[in-house]
Amino acid sequence: MVCTMKTTLDLNDALLTHAKTMATRQRTTLTRFIEEGLRLRMMAATRKRAARTFPVYHGTGGLAAGLTGLSNKAMLDVIES
Repeated sequence: MVCTMKTTLDLNDALLTHAKTMATRQRTTLTRFIEEGLRLRMMAATRKRAARTFPVYHGTGGLAAGLTGLSNKAMLDVIES
């Protein structure tokens, strides 16, 4: 069973009018139209985080001090700092 929650949003009048028109054209409800938009936005953000690339060092000197290359977490901590 899917739980739903009622909420109040303050939306730009023109945006809301356009969304209602689009929902009607797509033969769906405004609620479903907004839900789909939220899902698409969240999926895009998730993919963006997952596609994060690591910087490549092209110099000399090897790993940063204290790193052995055996711990992904340690290397991520250095990258993020």
